[in-house]
Amino acid sequence: MPHPTDPRALIAIDLGAESCRVSLLRWIDSKPTLTLVHRFPNSPRETPQGLRWDLAHIKKGLHQGLTEAAALAPEGIRSIAVDGWAVDYVRLNESSVATADPYCYRDERTLASEAALHKIISADRMREITGIGILRINTLYQQSADTPDNQQRPWLNLPEYILHTLGARPVAEYTNATHTQMIDLATRTWSSEILTAASLPITTFPELVPPGTQLGRLTGPLAALPAYKDTILIAPATHDTASAIAGIPAHGDDWAYISSGTWSLVGTLLETPSNHPEAAADNFTNLGAAGGLTCFHKNVNGMWLIRQSIDFWCENGQTWTVQDLVAAAEKLPAPTDLLDVDDPDLLLPGHMPQRINKQLTTRSLPKIDENDAPAIANLIFHSLAARYAQVLIHIALHSGKTFRRLFLVGGGSQNLFLNRLTEAATGLQVHRGSQESSTLGNFAIQLASLETPEGTPITPAQISHWAQVLEHAPHTAPKN
Repeated sequence: MPHPTDPRALIAIDLGAESCRVSLLRWIDSKPTLTLVHRFPNSPRETPQGLRWDLAHIKKGLHQGLTEAAALAPEGIRSIAVDGWAVDYVRLNESSVATADPYCYRDERTLASEAALHKIISADRMREITGIGILRINTLYQQSADTPDNQQRPWLNLPEYILHTLGARPVAEYTNATHTQMIDLATRTWSSEILTAASLPITTFPELVPPGTQLGRLTGPLAALPAYKDTILIAPATHDTASAIAGIPAHGDDWAYISSGTWSLVGTLLETPSNHPEAAADNFTNLGAAGGLTCFHKNVNGMWLIRQSIDFWCENGQTWTVQDLVAAAEKLPAPTDLLDVDDPDLLLPGHMPQRINKQLTTRSLPKIDENDAPAIANLIFHSLAARYAQVLIHIALHSGKTFRRLFLVGGGSQNLFLNRLTEAATGLQVHRGSQESSTLGNFAIQLASLETPEGTPITPAQISHWAQVLEHAPHTAPKN
């Protein structure tokens, strides 16, 4: 079993829109063992200033996890890296402290800013520059909605901000930066044309760095713990999807992926971006991937539909878990009609069964009893599988690839019913990857960085090597 030259442990922090995790990688008898040290819930809050994330809650949970991880690793901790969801960011004051809790990407302020910005620079032109799908949640539209005073303040995406609070220098890691809709695809730098159109000063923008960049040493109160002596801070692929794809231990060029969680990211890896008119017309995106590759994929609505529905039913006195819904839906026949899961109205929070019925009614289809949870879940699962199949056909056309295998990673990969529906709809061999693939990819990139001379770019082969080393590592929970 290959193992690193330094036997100290590693920590991966994964920031999720539903939960955040602190995980520990240790080498026991030269073999890797993964421990989920601490998981805590995370969700945005409605405030008078809009839909916001609770930074204090996130920091408190991470501090607890990092403290517990230090106690579990007497050999010391070699490095810490952070990945998380994209597009959301923190504005900083003169002391590099957050000026306020960051907005959640689902806040509706971007409805107006997107429309206003497209009067200055068209969506087609932005697509031509960036090569990424036009989504109102992207950082560009959020920053355009900021007040002029806030637009003059420096900013960091959320994973990079957490690294900065631990002592890292302020940066924008490339995979996350591409999701801002402000990176020039050709030059791989901030686009002056887009920044000028949006009246965003380049002086507020952080330094761009590639995945695997080492950003300094841990500082602050945690650094006083013996385990954190000389702990290195690393930007992995800070976009959690890019880390999740880096955690797939696959060879060859015949596979596609679905990173399944709140969103479903359906795509494949490319050596060079695909930004031809047909891909642009289908609104496919070219996002940064680890090792200099490109994640060519499309955002499809995901388990958000189920989670929002569960919240509605809970408010109406029904208690459902995802597992219970899967079991109940599996007993039902396939629905006659399917949802358009990417209807913009279904991306908004609240009253999901009512939103679903609104779409059905608009299409002159029969409504479903809003309290018939199994029927609504069954409709969602079948509709997601059909949408996956449709998107994968277009990916094959745009990429020129022939797919045989489909790797499902992330929390949604544990939904065996949806996996079977997806296999039937796509005709591909479905391989269920790790529920914590972003953690595996985070660790694989850390190891590639630490085991490569500093300043030398890490390669896809190095990342794949470490992903394979970690593929069958046992997962444990800390003993009470």
